[in-house]
Amino acid sequence: MWKKNSLNGKILSYFLIFSFCILSFLWMFQVLFLDVFYQYEKTNDILKVADKIKNNYQREDFTSILEDLAFDNEVCVEVTSQTSSLFESNFFGKGCMREERDKKIYMDRFIESNQDHMMFQIENQPMNNKVMFYALKLDDNQYAFIHTSIRPIDSTAKILQKQLIIVTIIVFLLSFVISFFISKHLSLPIITLNNQTKSIAKGDFSQKFDSHSNISELNELSDTLNYTRIELGKTEELRRDLMANVSHDLKTPLTMIKAYAEMSMDLHEKNAAKRREDMNIIISEVDRLTLLVEDILNLSKMQSNIEDLNYEDFDFIPFTQEILKRYQFYQETENYKIDFVHDMDSIQIHADKKKIEQVIYNLINNAINYTGDDNYIKISISKNENSILVEISDTGKGIKEEDIPYIWDRYYKNKKKHKRNLVGTGLGLSIVKSILESHKFPYGVKSKINKGTTFYFEIPNKKED
Repeated sequence: MWKKNSLNGKILSYFLIFSFCILSFLWMFQVLFLDVFYQYEKTNDILKVADKIKNNYQREDFTSILEDLAFDNEVCVEVTSQTSSLFESNFFGKGCMREERDKKIYMDRFIESNQDHMMFQIENQPMNNKVMFYALKLDDNQYAFIHTSIRPIDSTAKILQKQLIIVTIIVFLLSFVISFFISKHLSLPIITLNNQTKSIAKGDFSQKFDSHSNISELNELSDTLNYTRIELGKTEELRRDLMANVSHDLKTPLTMIKAYAEMSMDLHEKNAAKRREDMNIIISEVDRLTLLVEDILNLSKMQSNIEDLNYEDFDFIPFTQEILKRYQFYQETENYKIDFVHDMDSIQIHADKKKIEQVIYNLINNAINYTGDDNYIKISISKNENSILVEISDTGKGIKEEDIPYIWDRYYKNKKKHKRNLVGTGLGLSIVKSILESHKFPYGVKSKINKGTTFYFEIPNKKED
């Protein structure tokens, strides 16, 4: 049984409405307006004959032309002068006016009226029909009279009505049958796709969509659903990895805090130097926890468009130099080498200073975590005609080409084997992506396996006032 507002019911309704409209027009024109249409056509036929007579009455073969016009158009034609008949066609049994007295009355009336043409409808009693009688003045002494029967069409209308009743029944039956098969042809693949889609709601992303249809739109829908299924599966996998990795990053400092707190209380109760060392480690782990929570909150705010950007003008070169001072510790204790290359000593930009600081900071942290054994990192700032290009490069193992579209996702780089970053929280690239997209700054990454990776973004040149 068809459901309310189902595709089957809609198709049937539309077919029935369409059939009803077509049949209504047929009934209207074939029955109700048949008499009007018939008379209209007859009038046009007479006017065409009259026009040809008017144009040819001076030709030598005029008589032959009249005979052809009368026969071809099923009309009776007479040409007279004021005193005598010049031509009278054979009536061919067409039911024209044969009563001379009646014709004479209308002929005389027209001649006396001195009009160029006149049209009459006359009751032709001998033939029990109506006659359309057209009078035309050819010149001062010649007149043409065209008359033809307007046959009774009542019997014809009754025949048409019977035919239309049969046609109506057949059309409505065909509408039911055709709409049934069309709706089945359309609805079955849609129902199949609908049932397959329900599996996604239950978390099953393995179900492949296939409409089994030769309809291109349904096949495109299947492709779209398959793409959606794949992307949702990736999102679900990333969500699970995110929970696992965040849990790992939370658990590790909490474990260390607890261990050093117990050690300080149980083993180093009387050793002030050891207790101070324990407290420093606890403070360091608390700072790491605080940084992780702050990154998660900042990322959530930016991706929810909660936090507004505070644009200001500032000099990008000394701004970057100040950020690099924070990494002096790694250069002195971990043998990191950080090169800063810039072709100008001053570059004014217009952006949210705090957010751009996060971008630079997180990209440098990422380079520190993944650079090669030489511990080399390069920061390059160059200016071209339209923008300022910022590049931060490392010499690490590089990124596979198929992985590049996903590196901006949270914890993506660590999803196969999670490790604790030397600096940062693992959310840096997601934060970078959100900040740059909110600024509408172009960004990207270039990488070669075993050669290193370069992250870059572009800042539009500041417009001069």
